[in-house]
Amino acid sequence: MVDNTESESRQLLGRLREAMAGDVAGQARLDKITQLIADSMGTEVCSIYLFRDEETLELCATEGLNRESVHQTRLRVGEGLVGRVARTGKVINTPDAPGMRGFRYMPETGEERYTSFLGIPIQRLGEMTGVLVVQSKETRDYSSDAVYALEVVAMVIAEMTELGAFVGEGSAMSPLHQQSLLLKGTMAQEGAAEGHIWLHEPRVVVTNPIADDPHRELVRLEEAVEELRVGVDKMLEMASNDKEQAQVLETYRMFANSKGWMRRMEEDIARGLSAEAAVEKEQSLARGRMAQAQDAYLRERLSDLDDLSNRLLRILTGQGRDTGAEMPEDPILVARNIGPAELLEYDRKLKGIILEEGSVGSHAAIVARALAIPLVVRVGRITTEGLNGDHVLLDGDQGAVHLRPDDPVVSAFRDKIAMQAQAQERYTSIREKPAITKDDQRVNLMMNAGLMADLPSLQNSGAEGVGLFRTELQFLVRNKMPRRSELVVLYQRVLEAAKGKQVVFRTLDIGSDKVLPYMKPTDEPNPALGWRAIRVGLDKPGIMRMQLQALIRAANGGPLSVMFPFVAQFEEYRQARDEVDKTIEREKRLGHALPSELKVGAMLETPSLGFAPLKFFEEVDFLSIGGNDLKQFFFAADRENERVRQRYDTLNVSFLSFIEQIVERCEISGTPLSFCGEDAGRPIEAVCLAAMGIRTLSMRPASIGPVKSLLMRVELSKLRKIISDARHRGHQTVRPAVMEYLREV
Repeated sequence: MVDNTESESRQLLGRLREAMAGDVAGQARLDKITQLIADSMGTEVCSIYLFRDEETLELCATEGLNRESVHQTRLRVGEGLVGRVARTGKVINTPDAPGMRGFRYMPETGEERYTSFLGIPIQRLGEMTGVLVVQSKETRDYSSDAVYALEVVAMVIAEMTELGAFVGEGSAMSPLHQQSLLLKGTMAQEGAAEGHIWLHEPRVVVTNPIADDPHRELVRLEEAVEELRVGVDKMLEMASNDKEQAQVLETYRMFANSKGWMRRMEEDIARGLSAEAAVEKEQSLARGRMAQAQDAYLRERLSDLDDLSNRLLRILTGQGRDTGAEMPEDPILVARNIGPAELLEYDRKLKGIILEEGSVGSHAAIVARALAIPLVVRVGRITTEGLNGDHVLLDGDQGAVHLRPDDPVVSAFRDKIAMQAQAQERYTSIREKPAITKDDQRVNLMMNAGLMADLPSLQNSGAEGVGLFRTELQFLVRNKMPRRSELVVLYQRVLEAAKGKQVVFRTLDIGSDKVLPYMKPTDEPNPALGWRAIRVGLDKPGIMRMQLQALIRAANGGPLSVMFPFVAQFEEYRQARDEVDKTIEREKRLGHALPSELKVGAMLETPSLGFAPLKFFEEVDFLSIGGNDLKQFFFAADRENERVRQRYDTLNVSFLSFIEQIVERCEISGTPLSFCGEDAGRPIEAVCLAAMGIRTLSMRPASIGPVKSLLMRVELSKLRKIISDARHRGHQTVRPAVMEYLREV
């Protein structure tokens, strides 16, 4: 039962509500708040510091310190006690501030007279907005009730800041969501796009943080929580056959029925918060813990609580996903994260995608590449800074996002897009021509694909075939295992769309960062080096056989090329080849048409396979170097880790020497060799790989024009000599020497 007596925080919030209802705005409103807090808390000083930028706090209002220091005193995050509160997001409560390590004296404020210090983070949903400080001359250790009261007030200040309550006459603060911002992230799919933001999860805005009637707010909370519980129970019934989804929903039900969660929200309401603000306060605490949690399981559970809080807020506010807003004609999707199925629902409507989380190898990135949509991931604060309809420029090549850009930035960006369009027009003129170098070396250019939507690019890009068709996307976007008959139809459509050109189907490549939603996740310390790809297929032969049967039936008597991913040992290829032979025999007995020509290859993605016995190279029908994985294993550098992924160069002498060794072994055995990966689509890297002897490159469709254009202007024999000379001179990378040659041509 909640204590209904007038609490310290409720009295203070009541006075704040009255002040907000008055005809004051901007700086006057902020000043009034500091006066009310100082008076209610019985302190000589109350100050509000708010962020000017990501690293700088500014004294925006004070009662008790020198007024001249307002909007003049600034601190870096981590500087002094105020800066430490901003950096850690934790309360500092000390009776002897000058005696604390890290204390910084600011003479312009006149704070030398005050001994005690209580600093409270002002934050909303885990995002720091500023710091609320009270100080006294007397030695005073503030009580837990006082700390709690100020935490509640700090949250209300954060909400009011978000709503623009302190912008206006006399204020030096800029309106939120109106400034131009440059946000940096990680490039996950190249390309540039201009458009307007479309939020995948529209933000819930709490417009009434202070409660008028606590009893009414308690009733509203209880009714909303009951509706939430009923909704979770219904979803659980519907997901009874989906073990993985049921486990997540069981966690939801556990949180929805948590007495502790409910009790804390009831206490917040009793202290003066509205039901929505009480939920958001709990959500902010959960997000704060989530940001600091090292344990993956704990982070996942806190994420579940965060999602549940969003559902409860939507029930309380009535602000669902369908807000009535219309998607702009040029939508750039903004989300914290998004699954492949949800992304595919947007089809090709999107001009670009910006994610606050995500990774370059995530499911969303795979789909974005397949749809050729520019994507930037790990763009901090984008979901809190961006609003529906905001003008935005997405630079996938640089991993940059320009939010509400100024005219000069827009002009320069449009010039860049125009130059790219002109270049694509030039590539159209050579689309039907073969990629033949100045010294008459022919290089076959293939494209990567993974969706039916990719296949029109086969004709438009000038690709000579599909060097890699990723079959796992059809498994990733479903909630259950696809049927063999469904796969047969899909693969038939792919082969028909290819119109006789070769399509190399890569068998199911799951594991690592590609986990099927209906497969039990494996707890592995390093999934990239764990149970994935061919290892899953050999341990779960039923899945492999079903896919092989579907491919054979889809070929319907025509040619078929199948490739196994992540083969690390000769014996793995032999076991997989045996499965192919058994499947062929079974299909023959069943009377199905057999492929007129069957080629079975392997992806070379681990250095170990490059040193396999020569017998392996003689037995395999073809090899494809999987450059993305091979490079990270060769250099022991995780391509998801920004600290190291840029440190290692494809044109490193050691890596090129290893590629050269693979080429030589394939030439001895007569094994066709290709290179597939991001580097195949980068013109400079592509011509160097061709100079090392690789005559087939597979890349995204948009890269074929630029790569072909450069190949047609170089002599591979001269480029090979330049690489060899740089190697003999002991250079670590051949890039400078190669660039000098390319500038000449």
